[in-house]
Amino acid sequence: MIRNFLLAIVVCILPVTLLVAQQNLHTGWLASFNTFSLSNKWSVHLDVQLRSTDELSQVQTLLFRTGINYHLNKKQVLTAGYAYIPNRYVSGDNNELLAEHRLWQQFIQLQPVNKLSIQHRFRFEERFIPKPAVDNEGLYADEYLFATRFRYFVRSVIPLTRQTGSFEKGMFTALQNELFLNATHLDVVNGKTFDQNRLYLALGYRLVKQFDIEAGYMWQFVERKEGLGTTNNNIAQLALYWRK
Repeated sequence: MIRNFLLAIVVCILPVTLLVAQQNLHTGWLASFNTFSLSNKWSVHLDVQLRSTDELSQVQTLLFRTGINYHLNKKQVLTAGYAYIPNRYVSGDNNELLAEHRLWQQFIQLQPVNKLSIQHRFRFEERFIPKPAVDNEGLYADEYLFATRFRYFVRSVIPLTRQTGSFEKGMFTALQNELFLNATHLDVVNGKTFDQNRLYLALGYRLVKQFDIEAGYMWQFVERKEGLGTTNNNIAQLALYWRK
């Protein structure tokens, strides 16, 4: 099982290792991932993120994503939701946050492996991306362009302390990878199917069964539009997880 998990990571990373990054960034991300139970079958998803520009100089992205979860069983969850995502756009002397809007749907499959649990997440996004324009007051969204994207995410939390039952408290490491593939309207984004890949390794502590805190390093590889090359983003991330 562990071998299969590592193979999945390699498959996700392989496409990007064949490319050469041309732009190097060093950024910081803060994130809070939350699940609030409504009943045995229903819960609410909410995550809030803050991402910086290079060298932590400005806010690059704010992300507010929410959704409704339907729990098919203890190992399978369906979700549908909406995301509001202001991103920083720069044109000459103009520098503004313009919001992208997303609808999204996903399926989560939990795969128990001995005392570990591997999470597989399949997400589809309908993106409404602002097209920036400039007037006397600065940058604004002249119109919204539509594109869709598929994301595959795999993550495992590995306890570092001896456990007699389920993992409820103590140190852990987290290993995850996420592959992004553009599905339709490629001309709106980078003109290619491959969009980006995010590989992440973290050290964390589970204070109680419902709450984790972790800090780690993420390597984000982004394929940009023709002629702009690629981006190699080195990210320091601090994340909180709340499950109630």
